[in-house]
Amino acid sequence: MVDRPEGEQGAQRDDVPEGAADEVLDRPLPEGVRRRVVALTAESFGALTVAELPPPLRQYARFTPTRRAKFAGNAMAAALESDAVFRQRIAGKLHEAQPELAAALEHGTPPAAADPLDVAAAAYVLRPEGWVKLVAAAGEEAQRARAERAGEEAERELARLREELAQARGEARTEADRIRVDLDAVRKENESLRRKLRSALSDVKRGEAAVRKAVAALAEERDRAATEKTTADSEVRRLKSRIAEAETALETSRRSAREGRSVEDMRLRLLLDTVLDAAQGLRRELALPPANVHPADTVEAVAPGRMTPKDIATRALSEMDPALLDQLLALPQAHLVVDGYNVTKTGYPTMPLEKQRLRLLGGLAVLAAQTGAEMTCVFDGAELAAPVLLAPPRGVRVLFSKPGVTADELIRQLVRAEPPGRPVVVVSTDREVADGVAKAGARPVASALLLKRLART
Repeated sequence: MVDRPEGEQGAQRDDVPEGAADEVLDRPLPEGVRRRVVALTAESFGALTVAELPPPLRQYARFTPTRRAKFAGNAMAAALESDAVFRQRIAGKLHEAQPELAAALEHGTPPAAADPLDVAAAAYVLRPEGWVKLVAAAGEEAQRARAERAGEEAERELARLREELAQARGEARTEADRIRVDLDAVRKENESLRRKLRSALSDVKRGEAAVRKAVAALAEERDRAATEKTTADSEVRRLKSRIAEAETALETSRRSAREGRSVEDMRLRLLLDTVLDAAQGLRRELALPPANVHPADTVEAVAPGRMTPKDIATRALSEMDPALLDQLLALPQAHLVVDGYNVTKTGYPTMPLEKQRLRLLGGLAVLAAQTGAEMTCVFDGAELAAPVLLAPPRGVRVLFSKPGVTADELIRQLVRAEPPGRPVVVVSTDREVADGVAKAGARPVASALLLKRLART
C-alpha cells in the first residue's frame, strides 16, 4: 500500500459515518452488485493519477475501462475491500459523477426508481449507514429477479416443450397411420410374392421334370449316336480298304496304259512324220505357190472407185450383248461379213452416205486390228451413177454389188464361197439375209450388236 500522510488518512477516515465503519458483509458480494462495482471502479479509475492507485492496479492505468474491467476486475474488487483510501477516492469520483444518487444514499433515502444493483454498488463504495442492508437487499432483489426470469424461462421452455410434444404426438400419429398404410401394402405385396413364389416353384418343378426328360432323351440319343458311330467306323474302315484296293488297281491300270500309250505314241509320231515328209515332197514336185487368194476374192463384185452406191433402208433388230460378237470373232480364221448400208442406216441414218461409209469402215478397221479377223464390208451398188472414190482401210475388204445384183445376194455368194466349217459371221438386220446365210452355215447377228461393239473401240 502507498504511504500517505497521517493527516490525509485521518481526514478520510473522518468522512466515513461512524455506524458505517462497524458494518461488514456476512456473505459474499452478490455477483450482479460485484459487476456493477467493478464497472464503476473501472470508469473512475482513469480520473486518478498513478500515485493515487494501489501498487497492484498501477499496471492497468493505461487500459480502457472495458479492458480494465476484464483484466483487473478481481484486483479492483480486492483493493476496494482492503484499501479504504482507494475506496474513498473512488467514492469521491462517484460523488462527482452521480451527486444525486450519492446524496440520497447519505441521507438514507435511495431513489425508488433507481436500479437496485446501481444503488447497492454505490452504497458499497460510499459506505453510508445501512449500506450492508442495501447491498443485501440488492442481492435479494437480483436473486428474486433471476428467479423470476428463470421462472419465465421455465414457463416458456415448458410451453415450447408442450408444443413440441403436441407436434411430436401429431407426427407420431401421422407416422403411425403411414406405417399402417405401408404395412397393409407390404402385406399385400407379401401375398403377391407368395403367389408368385408358388407359381415359380411350380414352374421349377415342371422345369426339373422337363430337364430329367431331356437328360434321359440325351442319354438315349448318345447311345444311339455311339451305336451309329461304331457302325460308321466299321463302314469307313471297309470303304478305306476298298479305296486302297481301287487305288492299287488304278495305279496298275495307269502303268499298263502308259506302257501301251508309249508304243502307240511312237507309232503315231512316226506316221505323222511320214505324212509331213510326203506333203513337203508333193509341194516341191507340184511347185505350188503360197495361197495369197481367199475364196471371197473370187466373187465377182464392183471394186471401190467405179460406182456410187444407193441408199437401201433396212429395219434394225433388238440389241444384244457385244461380248457375243467378241466371242465369235475370237474363233480361228473367223470372217466377218457386214451389210454396210444396213448397219449405217441403223446407227446413223441422218448422215450423208459418204460419211456413213467412212465412219463404218473406220470402226471396222479398228475392230480388225483388235481381233485379227478377216472383214468384208458389202455396199449396194445396183444404181451407181459415178465411181466411188474410196480407199479401203487396212484389214477391211470393201465390195460394191454389180448392177442387177443386190448387196444381199453378194453377201450370200460370199458365204457360199467359204469352205464348210470356217466360222463366218454376217451382220445384217434383214431377216431374209439372216435366214439365207444361216442355211449356208454362217452365223447372223444384228446390226445393233456391231454398232454397240464399235462404240466401245
